[in-house]
Amino acid sequence: MKIKAVILASVASIVMPLAASAADLTLRFGHVGNPGSLFEASANAFAECANGKLGDRAEVQTFGSSQLGNDRELLQKLKLGQVDFSLPSSVMSSVAPEFGVFEMPYIVQDRDHMRRIQAEVGDTFQEAALAEGYRIIGYFENGFRHITNNVRPINVPEDLKGIKLRTPNGEWRVKMFQLYGANPSPMAFSEVFTALQTNVIDGQENPYAQIASAKFQEVQEYLSITNHVYTPGYVLVSENRWQALPEDVRADLEACGSETQDFVYDLAAKLDEDLLQVIRDAGVAVNEADQAAFVAASVPIYEEFANTIDGGAELIERIRKLASGS
Repeated sequence: MKIKAVILASVASIVMPLAASAADLTLRFGHVGNPGSLFEASANAFAECANGKLGDRAEVQTFGSSQLGNDRELLQKLKLGQVDFSLPSSVMSSVAPEFGVFEMPYIVQDRDHMRRIQAEVGDTFQEAALAEGYRIIGYFENGFRHITNNVRPINVPEDLKGIKLRTPNGEWRVKMFQLYGANPSPMAFSEVFTALQTNVIDGQENPYAQIASAKFQEVQEYLSITNHVYTPGYVLVSENRWQALPEDVRADLEACGSETQDFVYDLAAKLDEDLLQVIRDAGVAVNEADQAAFVAASVPIYEEFANTIDGGAELIERIRKLASGS
């Protein structure tokens, strides 16, 4: 009996640490997307890919709707090791100035253009992220953004004069809408619906996938199709946490960051069509804005970025040259 007890104790001493280790390798992916959003579908697709590859070595669990915090809080929690992945978009311009180039109006023409940017200029953004303690392991998207509000249709920039417009927490988006004449108000995404409903703000700007999943069509009268900014989404990790993961786990996660991109882009393109109709069907008045007028009004913000950000002019030029695939 004593021998059996010793054997059982020995087995327990081996098995229990293994079980604890497996539990410790639960990887939490936090994001701000609501149910039905592109962010939710993207994070879930990444988790499905990762869990299929990882088997019993680790498990990725997703938490949407800002359950683990808003974008800024998630960035901090990555650093603290409280979250393993997040999916920031516009907020990255406040992490490193290089990401502000994606805040330049109309600089990204389409998703194929974004693929070329990733391939040819991606090292610039990875280095900028690493310098701040983060690593990008995949490029997803938040999409092409449009303006909704309760005051008037927006056809040209002058129509934004005096409109209280929610923007993400990024200095260049604020500068852009100030330039257009709006009264921009940075605010966490999770707070926007209530702010619109209570008239704290008049409007907001987001891709269709965020507008529809957050049900902004229930509290907005006008949608103006502007396509003013395309915002990439970044599958982001803390570099310290990343280096602490086993090499084989890192390889599988990085592969899923790449492999899931096609799914994200295909779904995003489909949602661009389907969700516009959902918003129309809710009774929102839809108009096509004069994009040429917005492009013309955007010249000063390009000049400011080029003149104030180290390497800004070169970065703009490199991205513009890739628009035609040259």
